Amino acid sequence: MLTNYKVGVVQMSCVLGDKAANMEKVMLYIKQAIDQGAKLIVLPELFSTGYCVEDLDIKLAETLNGETISKLLNVSQENDIYIAGAIIEKGNEHGMLFDTAFLVGPEGLVGHHRKIHLWNGEKDRFLKGDDYSVFQTKLGSIGLQVCYEIGFPEGARIQALKGADLVLYPSAFGLPRLYAWEIASRARALENGIFIIAANRAGRDKNVVFAAHSKIISPNGSVVVTAGEEEGIIVGEVNLDYVAQQRKEIPYLDDIEQIKILNHLTDCLSYRI
Repeated sequence: MLTNYKVGVVQMSCVLGDKAANMEKVMLYIKQAIDQGAKLIVLPELFSTGYCVEDLDIKLAETLNGETISKLLNVSQENDIYIAGAIIEKGNEHGMLFDTAFLVGPEGLVGHHRKIHLWNGEKDRFLKGDDYSVFQTKLGSIGLQVCYEIGFPEGARIQALKGADLVLYPSAFGLPRLYAWEIASRARALENGIFIIAANRAGRDKNVVFAAHSKIISPNGSVVVTAGEEEGIIVGEVNLDYVAQQRKEIPYLDDIEQIKILNHLTDCLSYRI
């Protein structure tokens, strides 16, 4: 297993509904990241279609072995790298759509995560996922979530307790909530002693302006590298030894009383229902 490697984060605008144009741009940015030595590359949420494509969701949706992921899988295998992102996933039954993060690597489709916490109008577009998985790779243990989920500490905590070294967040986070993006990304890293890789959209779709400011966050909550407002890539170094070091520095995961916490969460959820 590699413990010290580079991660590339793609921050891009999209042409709504034009997969060919968006994938052409994605491939260019992936090549730039590979040229800079990246072994893991994270793309934004709905990078292949754009975000505000509500009327085209069914037409644009793909399965996890569809054209978009298949192309990225080929690039992964040809270059011995891992690529993550999020697409509109077509479920097994007609009309079942999910906002789904995926991870591909040299060994194939490593895993996926269907977005659980849906933002605003997404509740009318997508079904919810129901699991926080962690995937074992040559680059460590990796968790996947999507965008708005960065503001829900329970997901990252569950994945950290399952052994995650990194959690990846393909995102289309809005500019009016940039303050939340800045705080939540660092908080999720610090409170779990994990790397956070947050790949956000740039530009706008219709009346939605995206926050950009993609980031790689260290387990101590410090920013390894951040993007500005423009399209492009950032590349930063990940050293998994820092995960163990930070968890010794502040042993949140060792000291958490898991049974009591789970009982409290269950009680709270039951109360709200």
